Amino acid sequence: MTQTFIVTGTDTGIGKTVFAAALAGALGARYWKPIQAGVDDGSDSERTALLSGLPAGHILPEAYRLVTPCSPHRAAEIDGVAIDTDRLMLPVVEGPLVVEGAGGALVPVTREILYADLFARWSRPVVLVARTALGTINHSLLSIEALRARGVPIHGVAFVGEAVEDSEATIAAIGKVRRLGRLPLLPDLTPDALARAFADAFDLADFA
Repeated sequence: MTQTFIVTGTDTGIGKTVFAAALAGALGARYWKPIQAGVDDGSDSERTALLSGLPAGHILPEAYRLVTPCSPHRAAEIDGVAIDTDRLMLPVVEGPLVVEGAGGALVPVTREILYADLFARWSRPVVLVARTALGTINHSLLSIEALRARGVPIHGVAFVGEAVEDSEATIAAIGKVRRLGRLPLLPDLTPDALARAFADAFDLADFA
């Protein structure tokens, strides 16, 4: 079975794509963003290609590439696209695969299916990316409960931001999840700087 990690977040704009790029680069994985909603500022796949150091062939094309920058279910409606979840089966690839969702675990894919429902169908371990800023305990524990309610396997939590020891430890203890590490905010976000920061903050053996 292909080594697969699903990367989701507690919210949008918290560094999920940067973490996914770092993880994919460290594993030498294929990267797949099933649905891209909003392309004016570039796509997450394009950003991952720039940051991960992966060969171009390791960045898989999106199943859906939507123009409107909002939740996929609404972006599809505005763009006049019908999302067929049968097209959102995990791709068969050689080697590891990193899959990035959109926003948080309960973001709607359609008006009937949430990302967490897709994660349950895929039945692959999820890495929850959480910020360390105020509010993260509530958002993280709610996300953990939503995933567990659907039987989604949680591989652990990866934090992004400045160190906040109590919040990170509290989420891990109350949520009963593995604390994988914390990616700091990088003033100079380059592929080399990101790779070094990931290597310093995370143990690759935790993703074996």
